[in-house]
Amino acid sequence: MKKILIFCMVALGFAACNSDITDINVDIKNPTEVSAGALFASATISLSDFLASTNVNTNNFRLWSQQWAQTTYADESNFDLVTRDVNGNTWDRLYATVIRDVRGVAPLAAVDPFLNDENRRNQYAIAEVLEIFTWHILVDIFGDIPYSQALTDDVTPGYDDDAVIYADLAARLDKAISDLSGASEMGAADLIYGGDVSKWRKFANSLKLRMAIRMADVDAGKAKTMAETAVADGVFTSSADDFALVYTSATPNTNPLWEDLVQSGRSDFVIANTLADYMNGLEDPRRPFYFRDQYDVDGTLEWVGGVYGANNAYNANSHPGTLLLDATFPGTNMGYTEVLFLLADAAARGFSVGGTVEDFYAMGITNSILEWGGTQDDVDTYLARTDVAYATAAGEWKDKIGLQKWLALYNQGLEAWSTYRLYNAPEMNIAQDAGTLPPMRYTYPVDEYSLNEENVKAAGATIGGDDLMTPVFWDVN
Repeated sequence: MKKILIFCMVALGFAACNSDITDINVDIKNPTEVSAGALFASATISLSDFLASTNVNTNNFRLWSQQWAQTTYADESNFDLVTRDVNGNTWDRLYATVIRDVRGVAPLAAVDPFLNDENRRNQYAIAEVLEIFTWHILVDIFGDIPYSQALTDDVTPGYDDDAVIYADLAARLDKAISDLSGASEMGAADLIYGGDVSKWRKFANSLKLRMAIRMADVDAGKAKTMAETAVADGVFTSSADDFALVYTSATPNTNPLWEDLVQSGRSDFVIANTLADYMNGLEDPRRPFYFRDQYDVDGTLEWVGGVYGANNAYNANSHPGTLLLDATFPGTNMGYTEVLFLLADAAARGFSVGGTVEDFYAMGITNSILEWGGTQDDVDTYLARTDVAYATAAGEWKDKIGLQKWLALYNQGLEAWSTYRLYNAPEMNIAQDAGTLPPMRYTYPVDEYSLNEENVKAAGATIGGDDLMTPVFWDVN
């Protein structure tokens, strides 16, 4: 046996001596060259996974929008970003993964000999739209951020004003929209639209409409122009246009929700009493789809929400619905239902967008109910309620749109939180331990204070303090 081992060692030694020693510098696990399509697909998955995830280290927006509450370790429901470096993880994901990857598309497309001018122009424009979408998310989360100097050779980039960034993104978006025509060779690398340029143009216009409504309380004239030109060129017209990633049943391409709620075997989340109380009060027909598990309350089966900000008992409260446990459940990054509520907002402001606030409001509710699995009878009954119908529902127009849009954005935590900030509606609960309402922004990551101290401190001073309650520029309500 010993002889055999010695022989093998000698043989391996000769093999090593006869091989090219430079082989040891070759990384056999990571590619040294990638295609534009691979980078684009990677950016798309990273962004969609970030928005879909409910991992508390990464995405707390379902908690901050008070759709869900926690059962243990309720730090995130009480707005603790630092313990798990949630703000740092968000910053790294969007900057170092999504934007970095999508910025690599254009240089590779530029030297691809198989692309004609039209294909190349559309690949540039599609990548640009995805990058703009990511930048606007960063602004909405943090406010002022490194932008003009970001991802350059400058390792200590300065921070740009969030309103100035939005204005630049709007100009970039107009250019991308004008370039989106004809055909693209993106094909299978485009995991959402399969290279369909017309769909990307609709998404770009829908994003433009979203940004217009964000800005409307700050610059009504600019917002009006943006909204009207976006609608005239064409926004989403059905849920078939949704900017959504369809996941598969096999890992690692499942919806991150399945990983968090099923594969993990954990029982960390219940429905928040904020959401449950509003929906119970309205007898909302989406409850059996949003939630699962009812409990006996004084002899009646009811949907029960956990106290927001508390450590709730898992078996005493209702849970995220069965649809959310499906590994293939699509991750909706922006959808037709949202666009209908954006159009309702635009119409309420007097913008010319092809309909009335009442019509778009009812259409938004209708599409949401039907999309989740409700029936037309459910729609008719719900819209007939005096506390739901636009003409008779309580509050001013922002209160009405804010509540129903927030309800319709279930499972889109970031946009639901942004809706609350934009309208200051609906009324949220005070987190039990933190003793405050939901914050207005994420604070800057700890790493920025270590690596870019001068600039991050200057940014904090400019915005009025690097504080959870310092609003981003469009949050003036």
